[in-house]
Amino acid sequence: MLRRSSRLGSRRDTAVQPSPEPLPLRTTTLGGTPNVARLRAAPPGAVILSPGDRLGPYQIVCIIGAGGMGEVYRARDARLKRDVALKVLYRSAASPEHLQLLSREARAAGSLNHPNIPAVFDVDIEAPIPYVVSELLEGESLRQRLDRGPVPLRKALEYGAQIANALAAAHEKGIYHRDVKPGNVFVTLDGRVKLLDFGLAKLERGEPTGAPEDTTVSPASRMGAGCGTAGYMAPEQVLGDTVDARTDLFALGSVLYEMFSGVRAFRGPSPVETMHAVLHDEPVDLLEVKPGLKPAVVRLVRRCLEKNRQERFQCAHDLAFALEQLQEVPAAALPQTARRGRTARRLALALALAAVTVLVLLARAELQPRPAPAFQQITFQRGSIGAARFAPGGDDVLYSAAREGRPLQVWQTSPRSPESRPLGYLAAHVLAAKAGELALLVRQRETGERRPVGTLAVASLGGGAPRELLEDVVDADWAPGEAKLAVVRRRAAGPSRLEYPPGHVLYESPGTINNPRVARDGQRVAFLEDRTQATVGGVVAVVDLSGARRELTREWPRAQGLAWSPRGDEVWFTAGEAGDHRALRAVDLQGRQRLILPAPESLTLRDTATDGRVLLTRDDERMTLVGVAPGESEEKDLSWFDRSGVVDVSPDGTRILFGDRFGVYIRPTDGSPAIRLGLSGGFPLDLSPDGRLVVATTGAANQLVLLPTGAGDPTPLPNHGISSYWDALWFPDGRRIVFVGREPGRGPRSYVQDVSGGAPRALTPEDTWVLAISPDGTLAAAVSSGQRVSLWPVAGGAPRLVAASEPGDRPLGWTPDGRQLWVFRRGEIPASVYRLDLVRNTRQLWKRLLSRDAVGVSSIDFCMTPTGNSYFYSYERVLSDLYVVSGLR
Repeated sequence: MLRRSSRLGSRRDTAVQPSPEPLPLRTTTLGGTPNVARLRAAPPGAVILSPGDRLGPYQIVCIIGAGGMGEVYRARDARLKRDVALKVLYRSAASPEHLQLLSREARAAGSLNHPNIPAVFDVDIEAPIPYVVSELLEGESLRQRLDRGPVPLRKALEYGAQIANALAAAHEKGIYHRDVKPGNVFVTLDGRVKLLDFGLAKLERGEPTGAPEDTTVSPASRMGAGCGTAGYMAPEQVLGDTVDARTDLFALGSVLYEMFSGVRAFRGPSPVETMHAVLHDEPVDLLEVKPGLKPAVVRLVRRCLEKNRQERFQCAHDLAFALEQLQEVPAAALPQTARRGRTARRLALALALAAVTVLVLLARAELQPRPAPAFQQITFQRGSIGAARFAPGGDDVLYSAAREGRPLQVWQTSPRSPESRPLGYLAAHVLAAKAGELALLVRQRETGERRPVGTLAVASLGGGAPRELLEDVVDADWAPGEAKLAVVRRRAAGPSRLEYPPGHVLYESPGTINNPRVARDGQRVAFLEDRTQATVGGVVAVVDLSGARRELTREWPRAQGLAWSPRGDEVWFTAGEAGDHRALRAVDLQGRQRLILPAPESLTLRDTATDGRVLLTRDDERMTLVGVAPGESEEKDLSWFDRSGVVDVSPDGTRILFGDRFGVYIRPTDGSPAIRLGLSGGFPLDLSPDGRLVVATTGAANQLVLLPTGAGDPTPLPNHGISSYWDALWFPDGRRIVFVGREPGRGPRSYVQDVSGGAPRALTPEDTWVLAISPDGTLAAAVSSGQRVSLWPVAGGAPRLVAASEPGDRPLGWTPDGRQLWVFRRGEIPASVYRLDLVRNTRQLWKRLLSRDAVGVSSIDFCMTPTGNSYFYSYERVLSDLYVVSGLR
């Protein structure tokens, strides 16, 4: 419920009177002869003109709308032989304020030439019947459309982008609409959107911004209230503060929320309570109202509706671009098409990069001649690049890579030569470089997160054994020109700590911190942070030497790679939406973002140099799904798109559950087409024992959802204070699940929850993950970081260690008789599957996966039937090429 308040402040004691909705369309045939005396005496709502009447050169055809201030007619322009819309005021409503509103609307709209704003042809406010003549529209208002329910996602994105483009055109002219709402949006019969009613528009130029608003806006403003419509007004508008472009973007966010959900973002029993909600309350989470909505869409709307205008989109162009990007989902292709050869992809990339170069050159040629970006490839062997940095004071590049099937090691190369030479540091990642020295990550161990944890060591470029400095390190960077290091450290079940210098904690995160980069002046550190630990994305943030942290971007679903710009005035990073490729982007310290370089495959920013050079990798990231179906003996490819990550298989082996670029899918293992279950950007977690439901999580990993595999609607599960989710499994009874989640301020652990209702119950301590349930539902096989498998009684009690297990084992499930446990060695390539006898305490190798062509393979996920007669696995292969790029701005 909304909290009630009888007083909102000295300037807000009286509720805003919503400006009238645009005149609803209604077709009426009218008769009679016009009479000026009758016109002047006509009460509000009366018909004041009849077919055949004339106002100047305009002949009335019929009435098409009526409201509290006047009427709108279809009229014929005899001079240009066209039909127009003619808006007139009742004389009883023709006060100086209303005449000024009419004039303001005509001037504001008339100064704009945009396909999403109706054209104004004529105006006469001095006539006995004041009127405005504009483009005739046929269709319905968005309010009328919303009265029938939510707008389909694709259409809502289209409408939103068109409204944003209209606002961008107005804002460029210094015009702020101030009353964006569904009633002021018109959808024509051909699907084009028109933004109406600029009567409350405020001109940034041409009128003093401090002029009393009761002389320029609706009569409501004379009573001390702001102008606009309660429920769509931004907080600064409610407070009567100065408005700007971001005020309109808040209103558009409210409209977007309503289009996606079918309900208003802010609504109370009275305008006062509605405004109180705008100031103090958050709208109901869109995913609760509309499960299955793209997480990227939810984040976009949430950003529009930020109370602090600094945290919203900063201009309508950016919002329009974001909405348009969300529409660009490639059409489904046949699996054969998706699996094109690497040669074809290289050719496509070369053509695309050349096209980017040409487009950038053409776009800037009219402003001032600038050299086009130049791309120089400096690695050529097949493999995966883990990290790369410029060597200070020269052209050399230092990088770590696993190439042509050889182990990970550190290499040195230069744009002057196509050859790379090994430096002799095996199983090491390059973290940072300074004159003559390298910071390396050695003794790495997998933690199940995006980056391994290891030991920080310093080595000489001239050779020699690395000197180990710090344990539990994830990433590091040297301050420019100094010997001082910034390091990210993380211990098991603990937070991530950014230390600068080592030992001095500058910032602590409950999630993950990656890519720390010290600013040129050494006064702040930029980094990527994923507070959920459950995604492959994050936000770009900076922290100063006092520990004050500031987020510069929203949360990107896919984010990897960050550095300060060559000039040091921006943070450059590579990020993309869920299902999209990562592109090179920039953000300044005020949060203004821009796109620098898109590409047909994902880019990862590795480093920048003060002379303008940029070091990045072009990463061909592909996840392939293969396996053996029941009754077959050979593995076959069951990938659907290029990110097919297997999650589960039905007990009989006839269906597999997997996630892909565009949502959650289930597919028969005989090779029949996959069926999309929905949840774009989400992650499937487990298939119910009867095969009727899938438990999944949203792309933001903050909500569990039950997806039916047949007919039915998705059902979100109440989270009861759980802030993020990692994994979930069904109990054999199909009535309960066990999931790995985290409450705010605590580490991840396992919980049991009844899917029909009730709060979850903690089953394990923090940093202990349940990965399998026994056939009778009484035992849960769980692992902790660096520990062996243990069996936890579901009803409560002390766990029992599985004697035959080893650190790094991941339980898959029990054999049907409950006497043996299948385990999987996920961190190994090739990966091994073992069968552990729980009675004899023995361990037996069952199968090795991907024993051939493991080049670039970074991870494997595996599932199997309880009997082992059918199994499936997905492996992610990342093949990288390293480029030095110059000329980017």
